[in-house]
Amino acid sequence: MSISPEIEKRLTLLQEKYDAMGQDMISYLDGLLHADFLTYWDYIHLDTLLSLQSPKTPFPDEEIFIMYHQITELYFKLALHECKQIAHAENLTAAFFTARIGRINRYFEALTHSFEIMVDGMEKEQFLQFRMSLLPASGFQSGQYRMIEIHATDFINLVIADQREALGSQPIESQFEQIYWKYGATELSTGKKTLTLNQFEKKYAKTFIELGKSVVNTNFNALLQQFQYKGESTKALEDELRQLDVNVNVNWPLCHYKSAVRYLNRDPEDIKATGGTNWQKYLPPRFQRRIFYPSLWSAEQLENWGKAWVEKVISEL
Repeated sequence: MSISPEIEKRLTLLQEKYDAMGQDMISYLDGLLHADFLTYWDYIHLDTLLSLQSPKTPFPDEEIFIMYHQITELYFKLALHECKQIAHAENLTAAFFTARIGRINRYFEALTHSFEIMVDGMEKEQFLQFRMSLLPASGFQSGQYRMIEIHATDFINLVIADQREALGSQPIESQFEQIYWKYGATELSTGKKTLTLNQFEKKYAKTFIELGKSVVNTNFNALLQQFQYKGESTKALEDELRQLDVNVNVNWPLCHYKSAVRYLNRDPEDIKATGGTNWQKYLPPRFQRRIFYPSLWSAEQLENWGKAWVEKVISEL
């Protein structure tokens, strides 16, 4: 059997590659000869993936709840993959930066569009039963989501609004003590930290603070300002960052708010979330006024942040 020029060329390139590493190409070819063909299910570890759902109750819809949250965390991992590429890129260009932000936007848009799985995909009575077995766990405890926020903006923009001016020059450790989401995880009756928050801080506080310090100069807002300072064209980048602001700080919280209203709104008193979070004040964007890129919005847009979206969603309920 004759060897085609294409195969001979590749064998030569392989020989050069392994010679450069001081390796014996024949041994590697023997390994390739005896290896099994790769299968789809082995490549994505399908059997393991499908074994990761462990409901705590016999209610069938709990499995929907588990799988959707697992899917969400995989999308967050995709977003963090893009965040890390931006933060660690050598000679970062506006084009590369813009493309990666576009990817993150698509991930969040997919999540937002799929949230109907949670809003309409479970029987309310089933949810209100199986949720009691989840205490004090809460989606509030998504560490990956908090890491995306830290990559997205200057840490001070994550501080509760009325403390930003006072803490603007303080170290990240001090800013972390006033980070916005802590105020959503307090007991509704006493104002004390919930067990949910105490667990979350114990696991992630050090990680969040270290990440905040590491991206002081490479978070998205800082990088935007660097490109603007150099006089480079940033219009496309600014468009993607504005969309990211809306996707993360308006559309995504409102999906949760819509779900909470459906499942937890009950007269005469709202039902508490599983982690005891004050969802009525924590979720609506107009209360949080959390904005990654204040310089990209007009004064009117900042003043009315989230108002139109909240009114639209409430009118549809």
